[in-house]
Amino acid sequence: MAEYNKNQQNFEDQDQFEERVIEIARVAKVVKGGRRFRFRVTVVVGDKQGNISMGVGKANAVPDAMRKASSRARKAMKTVSLSGTTITHAVVGKVGGAKVMLKPASPGTGVIAAGGVRAVLEVAGVRDILTKSQGSANVLNVVLATFDALEQLKQPHVEAARRGKNVNELKPFWERRKQHA
Repeated sequence: MAEYNKNQQNFEDQDQFEERVIEIARVAKVVKGGRRFRFRVTVVVGDKQGNISMGVGKANAVPDAMRKASSRARKAMKTVSLSGTTITHAVVGKVGGAKVMLKPASPGTGVIAAGGVRAVLEVAGVRDILTKSQGSANVLNVVLATFDALEQLKQPHVEAARRGKNVNELKPFWERRKQHA
């Protein structure tokens, strides 16, 4: 057990993470005496090298909710497969009524995204990507759909082995063009 804890990365203590607040919403719970209002804060945390996470915190005050969301996000870090400054292949993520399409782009394109999708991709370290958000505009579901899409990404060498091809055959066309020129 001691060896496992020694090798496990502790993301909570590290300060190299960038943190973005996605949404601050006032939510209500209806009780016998009326409504009880609280705040729900959604935060995305990442190190710009493929490690990202999202946390949601609720509290009576915004700062407390932000602290809870940040703490939860740092405890649930996941690694995403990136290819340089873009993603490895096109992918679609779905959550509820929200659908997010992510497509790799050539260097210099930039992050063509808005709102929660942009924040997630920037903290993940993606600098060149094309995106399309369809269906529901619910911010929480759009962010979750983006995470769903990023979790579906496969590493090129694993996918090449599965298909029985060379890794270079799976690279985007702009990468293959560089090799032939």
